[in-house]
Amino acid sequence: MKRIVTIAALVLCCATTFGQQVASRAKAMRMMNFSRPEYQIKDIKVYTDTMTVYSLSADIIYPLGVWTSVEQYITDNQLSWYREIGYQKYYDSMEVSVNRMRRYDDSYIDMYYSIWTKKVELLGGYLADAEVVLANGVHVGMSKDDVFKVFFKKYPKSYTSDVAVLKVVSGANEVAEIYTFKGQKLRHIKIETAYKYY
Repeated sequence: MKRIVTIAALVLCCATTFGQQVASRAKAMRMMNFSRPEYQIKDIKVYTDTMTVYSLSADIIYPLGVWTSVEQYITDNQLSWYREIGYQKYYDSMEVSVNRMRRYDDSYIDMYYSIWTKKVELLGGYLADAEVVLANGVHVGMSKDDVFKVFFKKYPKSYTSDVAVLKVVSGANEVAEIYTFKGQKLRHIKIETAYKYY
């Protein structure tokens, strides 16, 4: 009798998990229909409370905009930054000069000037300051609905009600913008990169 109950519980658990995966994939496929064409969204995955969006747009690679120098970014955005300059290792042997720009609330961005692209490249960052605005207009404190409207024209609100993290990833998986929500507000933005060149 115990064996029958165990088998029944296992089958029920597997069926529930499979049903949730099918529902998540169906939701993701439907969201693709609502995506904005300028972001060139190629895939969406939904897993528990996280929605991952794969985009081919250059806006994802340059979330703060395209700059030819760190000084230009500092001057144009008119915010007070505490600037630290140091070196980080790449390819285990090469060291490059990295600028860490800090705000007073522990927000920071790490950037460097690339001799290959002739642009300022972002290495990473954490933004909890509402005054720092990304190139797409997103900033901390925005409503969840307004953040999703940046990437989607319209969508059923029930599709995003359980989403606590929106992760927007570049096509080659080089850059990820991670938007974390608390309730209906954007709490912080994290930027992660996998750059291995200078």
